[in-house]
Amino acid sequence: MKSDRALITGVTGQDGSYLADLLLEKGYEVHGLVRRSSTENYERIQHLRGKIELHQGDLLDQSSLVGCLREVQPGEVYNLGAQSFVPTSWGQPTLTGEFTALGVTRMLEAIRLVDPEVRFYQASSSEMFGRVVETPQNEATPFYPRSPYAVAKLYGHWITVNYRESYGLHAVSGILFNHESPRRGREFVTRKVSEAVAKIALGLADELQLGNVESMRDWGYAREYVDAMWRMLQRDDPKDFVIGTGTQHSVRDCFEIAFEHAGLDPADFVKSDPNLVRPAEVDTLLADPAKAREELGWAAKTTFSELVVMMVEADLEAQERQSGRRRGGPGTR
Repeated sequence: MKSDRALITGVTGQDGSYLADLLLEKGYEVHGLVRRSSTENYERIQHLRGKIELHQGDLLDQSSLVGCLREVQPGEVYNLGAQSFVPTSWGQPTLTGEFTALGVTRMLEAIRLVDPEVRFYQASSSEMFGRVVETPQNEATPFYPRSPYAVAKLYGHWITVNYRESYGLHAVSGILFNHESPRRGREFVTRKVSEAVAKIALGLADELQLGNVESMRDWGYAREYVDAMWRMLQRDDPKDFVIGTGTQHSVRDCFEIAFEHAGLDPADFVKSDPNLVRPAEVDTLLADPAKAREELGWAAKTTFSELVVMMVEADLEAQERQSGRRRGGPGTR
């Protein structure tokens, strides 16, 4: 085991790519676990090719995890891999459970068998609070999950606690509230908004369809949140932490800021689609990050408006490159 060698599952995702950036900056040797696929989806880590080492493995396959741990011999494992899109979890609840719940057990068991000195980070989620029983939510707030995804995340959270208490593993969970960036998946609402606004501004689309626009969330910048993950594993006493901004906004706030930045009126473009409303809605989530601030020295810096504008600008630039259109040019708004 080398303390400055890390293994990241989900390295090709938003959080995994930012975490790899951070760890490289700190002088780590970074390894990523990737699933075998006929088509590679390495868009978020293209800039890291040659800087990190990728290994084939799967959270559904215990032996592949054991083999990877033996080969890499990491000091830290960050488990960010999951089926992470809430709406998909209703259509594929069993698969979500296999990846997002039992996948955590497989990795913890692999660590216990190969090297119980490895420090383990589990990506828990504010969705576990679901139908909230108190506001804001902190580390002591009871959970009430409202989707197969949230239930699976809750299993992953508690099995991490269980392995910590049963086997003495240095295993922690970060209960992260919503965190976004230009690297966010296109299916997530903030990125759906920013990309649609960019396309509308360039005359490439005519509308933005959304479900419940009054849902309230605590949104922060993903690049900052991976620093909290790292800080959690540097502590000698393993603890779980709530990570968030302590402020909340609605989906409506998100698209209003985005359209205003593009000089457009959202009333002309936003359409309601009842098919996009969840079977069991989570109306409000708001973090109380006091413990993280006091014990980790971590606090969010980027405001919600800054984050939305950053994402719109990134998508405008991307759409300009792909389409050849320019803001203010023929056919644009």
